[in-house]
Amino acid sequence: MDVIALQPDEYIDAIRRDGVAFASSVRAAGLAAPVASCPGWVAADLLWHLTEVHYFWGAIVSQRALNGAEVVELARPHDDTELAGLYETHFERLLHALASADPGTEVWTWAEQHDVAFVLRRMAQETAMHRWDADAAAGRPGPIDASLASDGIDEFLTHFIDDVARIAQPVAGSVHIHCTDISGEWTIRESIIADDDFPGLPGGFEVTREHAKGDCALRGPASDLLLALWRRAPMDAVNVVGDAAVAKRFLASTNLN
Repeated sequence: MDVIALQPDEYIDAIRRDGVAFASSVRAAGLAAPVASCPGWVAADLLWHLTEVHYFWGAIVSQRALNGAEVVELARPHDDTELAGLYETHFERLLHALASADPGTEVWTWAEQHDVAFVLRRMAQETAMHRWDADAAAGRPGPIDASLASDGIDEFLTHFIDDVARIAQPVAGSVHIHCTDISGEWTIRESIIADDDFPGLPGGFEVTREHAKGDCALRGPASDLLLALWRRAPMDAVNVVGDAAVAKRFLASTNLN
């Protein structure tokens, strides 16, 4: 089946669009506004987090760093009113770094994929998700662009799904994810590892990009599905077909801390 494939310039356009919208929503919410989707945070914490993220990955790309330790840590200002200006500075630097680099350039990442293309995709997805967080804090949540959201589901299933929470229960079934508004279908089957201390511990998943019948299916617009995977939206935000208990365990299985 076809999976949405975004081009480098589309990722940069998405980062720019959602990065600008993020700053607007933080201003609208106010720095002290609670961010319900990030428990314990207020909008100032969210603003600082995305500033740090943009700074770090912008530095990785501009320095062509092959080790994350090469990037000097950014200090949070004592006065949160300085955050907006700092965010703007590092947001623009990130955009410039990404636009100036060949996507195939080797750089350090935490994933198995070590190139600028990974950073392009990750920054588009990170910025979009935190734009949603900021929109929600401002009382105006809006969907993630459908093409970007479908790509985000694929990124989640490629790079995040195997980080299984230590307390996760075995999913005990297969899951089919099906976007109803744009291309995107995946089937996920669980594997179990042998561990004497934790018998039956989930060991990760096998993901195929295919139309297939699972023990349960999650169906809906790509944005709603992506938000459910990142636990920004409850399971009932999407259409669950089949074994709802399998769906519930699957959505709770990933370590998102």
